[in-house]
Amino acid sequence: MELAYYSDYAVRLVNTEQPERGGDSLTSVEAVRELFGAAQQAARRATDSDVTRLRTVRARLRAVFEAADAGDEVLAVDLLNALMMEFPVSPQISGHEYRDDDGRPKWHMHIADHAANATAGFTATACMGLAFHLTELGVDRLGICEAAPCRNVYLDTSTNRSRRYCSDRCATRANVAAYRARKRLESERAARTGRTAETAQDTTPATER
Repeated sequence: MELAYYSDYAVRLVNTEQPERGGDSLTSVEAVRELFGAAQQAARRATDSDVTRLRTVRARLRAVFEAADAGDEVLAVDLLNALMMEFPVSPQISGHEYRDDDGRPKWHMHIADHAANATAGFTATACMGLAFHLTELGVDRLGICEAAPCRNVYLDTSTNRSRRYCSDRCATRANVAAYRARKRLESERAARTGRTAETAQDTTPATER
């Protein structure tokens, strides 16, 4: 079962909104269908009602990431458990997608989609994937981008738990901002040092000059 892949469903949904910038791309049925990616069969069931439903789920999933980012892992787990109880999954054994060299099915676990609507199916899949990521890698692997004003969420898969940004673009922007801040501070210190030296020289008695 591609649970690691399914966890990205949660990231994609949460990142349809950029609260600090007032942006929201989840505004139509077409946007809902895009969230499903290759799962076109499930996407075809989407209706206008799923826009509102998924926005509600989005807020609850962001709360999971915010709790994890704040270090409150118990709250993060409680919030995610509440979602999974409300949107349960139906696992089943599948083998129709893959075959070995002898043509025999490669049996694997698959999340069956028997949900009542597109939102329920998407949410169940997203939460199951996120739960797998959380339990296998740790709550601290759920993060929120540190490059202000970006508040995109991400899943840290680095070997040393060092990820701090949602993308290379944000990482570069943050590094450039930090570099400019250091240079500005250095310039201010140099200016203060220069003024101090000038003041000391001006207060030196004329007989000692």
